[in-house]
Amino acid sequence: MTKLILSTGNIVAGGPSIIRKPGAFRSNLELTNSLRSNFLAAQEDCAAESHVDGVANGNGSANGAGDLDSGIRGRAPAALWTGRDETGALYVPRIDWHHHHGLQEERAQYDITAKLFFLPDAPVSERRQYAREALDHVRRELRVPEVDLLIVSFPGMSFEGDCEWEADRKNAAQGNSEEELATWPAIEELHRQGFAKRLGLAEFGSEKLARFLARARVRPVVNQINLKNCCNVPPPLAQLAKEQGIDLLVHSDCTDILPKGTLRELLGQGLGGAGILADPETGAGGLQGDLTPLWVVKYTVVVRDRGVIENKGYFAGAELTDTK
Repeated sequence: MTKLILSTGNIVAGGPSIIRKPGAFRSNLELTNSLRSNFLAAQEDCAAESHVDGVANGNGSANGAGDLDSGIRGRAPAALWTGRDETGALYVPRIDWHHHHGLQEERAQYDITAKLFFLPDAPVSERRQYAREALDHVRRELRVPEVDLLIVSFPGMSFEGDCEWEADRKNAAQGNSEEELATWPAIEELHRQGFAKRLGLAEFGSEKLARFLARARVRPVVNQINLKNCCNVPPPLAQLAKEQGIDLLVHSDCTDILPKGTLRELLGQGLGGAGILADPETGAGGLQGDLTPLWVVKYTVVVRDRGVIENKGYFAGAELTDTK
């Protein structure tokens, strides 16, 4: 079994972006495009540094990437631009934490939000580990002790319908309430330990939110909903949020943010792939096994007094299991 950690780096190009920027990508496109761009940049940097064209048929393993194969079609060998940590986790691309400078200004000048997506094929029993791992990567990336808001997105949830009343009604039967409540203590623990000042949920309609609030010890202060197909917040949800002091925020994230097929395509040998995974037909070119996306965390750093995004990016965790 091999653990993979994928990262985009800071995707805010050309300086901070105004929050109210129109036409923002839905997160699945933003995530996949940003990952692919970061992989390509890492490959190009390594090729330039090591003159990889002259050794394109070598296997190089200077960074401990193991049995990753050589470059294909002039692509830099994966062993040159990926790396393993002390636990054996494979970072795609590798990260030199010593050269991360974190935020440009004092921590107090920022609002930092992390949104954690638990993915549908990942075991519920491991969510405590995933949550801590994801948040640790964000804090390490930004060089901060905590985030201001941690929002949790559970699989199988949406907020869609022909009208706001239908969306709220459908939402009541979505997801798995027992699994969500069983996961929440792990999130509460991160709050108690000071790693997340406030907690939030995503895609909870009025019935699900009411049931959740009745059993949660540390209550969420934010509920994020996607009104893509509904122009209004359902009145029952608006009323409940007002009574319970919960902020309703609108988002445009995709709930199915990193499907298994998409991840395999990103890491595979095809056009636009990173060349990490072996060709499924020949078994040549890289790592083999069954690939399972586990979690994704999105982080956004906003400069409080200027209302701009200074830093934004993603980490994703996956597992490659040997099928032999």
